[in-house]
Amino acid sequence: MEYIYAALLLHKAGKEITEDSITAVLQAAGTATNESRVKALIAALEDVDIEEAMATAAVAAAPVAAAPAATAEAPAAAEEKKEEESKEEAEESGMAGLGALFG
Repeated sequence: MEYIYAALLLHKAGKEITEDSITAVLQAAGTATNESRVKALIAALEDVDIEEAMATAAVAAAPVAAAPAATAEAPAAAEEKKEEESKEEAEESGMAGLGALFG
């Protein structure tokens, strides 16, 4: 997870996301780095528009955030159905490549 955070931090700072920059951020945070994971992250982010991915993730997460309010009024089965639909939408959103980095 810290690898993704490092990439997001670099993106937010307007810096180029490279193997060296990811490694530098992780080392500055006192985290041991795994070179192969850094390379895998860079390869996974190669064709990803981070702004678009974050916007898509925010839209997909909105129904999940609203689910707790609905549970007081709706049965548990309806909540499970909403969560399943949200998961399916998230898988279809093109973030599957990033999800593979989490194991």
